Amino acid sequence: MDSIEQSIKQFSGGRFEKRFEQLKKNTLQNHRIKLFLDKNPEMTNENIEKGINELYQFTQQWNNCDQCPGLEACPNLIQGFQPDLNVYRGEIQNQYKPCSLKKKDEERKRQASFVQSLYLPKEMTQVSFDDFHEDNSSRTNAFTKAMAFCASVNPGEDGQGLYIHGPFGVGKTFLVGAIANYLADEEVTTMIVYTPDFFRELKNGISDGSYQGKMDMVKRAPVLIMDDIGAETMSNWIRDDILGAILQFRMMEKLPTIFTSNFDLSELEIHLSSTQRGGVEKVDQLKARRILERVKHLNEVIDMKGENKRNQR
Repeated sequence: MDSIEQSIKQFSGGRFEKRFEQLKKNTLQNHRIKLFLDKNPEMTNENIEKGINELYQFTQQWNNCDQCPGLEACPNLIQGFQPDLNVYRGEIQNQYKPCSLKKKDEERKRQASFVQSLYLPKEMTQVSFDDFHEDNSSRTNAFTKAMAFCASVNPGEDGQGLYIHGPFGVGKTFLVGAIANYLADEEVTTMIVYTPDFFRELKNGISDGSYQGKMDMVKRAPVLIMDDIGAETMSNWIRDDILGAILQFRMMEKLPTIFTSNFDLSELEIHLSSTQRGGVEKVDQLKARRILERVKHLNEVIDMKGENKRNQR
């Protein structure tokens, strides 16, 4: 931001003096400057003369704010900040405070930090309950239970979650995205993962050294949402060492988990029992049943029905 001298440096001689006096006069006639001087009657002519650059920059930056081009295009000395005149030991100084747009942007970023997502479209971390259509009784029931969960969630004290199942496109992922964003407003951190991709990434993480970090991040999330469980290719390793370990830790720590799936619990049990070895062995059935018992114990089941919303876009 130019000083008053820099703004008139193209002038010379008498023209410089004349222009300087005109800019100084315009500055001192500015309504904000008049208000500042009225509030600080101790300011002498000498104080004002020494502080004329600060006063000039103040008016120029507030002119920018009065014709605000938006936060991204803000031309002020510090983008998104407005000057505020102060007196310190007889000297006029500008201090800078965030404008309303900057505050809104910082609040949006702060809230977004409470929603972490892996392998999901970004728009799923921005949806809201306001956009959820309760166009049948099952969706109304799902909405009611989701809101009840949000009202009572207490990670570390209550590990109760939700198991939301239903056909493709009925809005399960949308609903859990709305839950995550509602909780962000309440400053409750939520991790949303697209389960099939997460399992694949963990397998790759063994070779690149990222396995434990990814596993811990998901396992320890205050609220975990596992979207589309059952869509993955099941294996003993995924079931026992990944899913089983995550659920065991979260049960012990009383951390709520939300699932979405195309499978109801009976169908999920069959899926967990079937591995890449082919066939279903008794030991697989027992291990699948053990996981199902944890899910049943810790999650309220919600059956969502309705038309495929994806076909209506």
